[in-house]
Amino acid sequence: MHQQLILDKVTGILEATDDSYDEKLTKMLDQAKRIFIAGAGRSGLIGKFFAMRLVHSGYDVSVVGEIVTPSIKKGDLLIIISGSGETEQLIAFTKKAKEIGSDIMLISAKSSSTIGDLADGVFQIGTPELYGKVVGMPMGTVFELSTLLFLESTISHLIHEKGIPEEIMRERHANLE
Repeated sequence: MHQQLILDKVTGILEATDDSYDEKLTKMLDQAKRIFIAGAGRSGLIGKFFAMRLVHSGYDVSVVGEIVTPSIKKGDLLIIISGSGETEQLIAFTKKAKEIGSDIMLISAKSSSTIGDLADGVFQIGTPELYGKVVGMPMGTVFELSTLLFLESTISHLIHEKGIPEEIMRERHANLE
């Protein structure tokens, strides 16, 4: 019962998400010198999933806040994942990246927000009326799971379009585990 509830809700969100986002995001990734990904809490974990898959796909990726993350520069892309687009720490990251001249993309549940207004673009996952209280999916779960599946489908699009074989991706996978 609960599995179907989750699947139905996430399916509805993804069906209401612009189908062209995967192509647009792939183009942005390809144009960036380097890619930086930031999110707070569970959105940050989703960002780490995406960062890992991008590394496997051959991109130069850093997760903001890690001890080995280099400084962002003009020509780099900062991807912020924030359901609200109002997380204070992420607003600060966005302002700094904008000051430097980096490109900024927000992935959010909202089309308009403080981060969205500063960003070069917003990928809105679903529509506002699809969010709200869902019993059994508290505190952002709907956004986070929908974003995870959106980003995984973007990776699927990317590796299909570029013809990246799984064997090459495996070569890039961590081997100190």
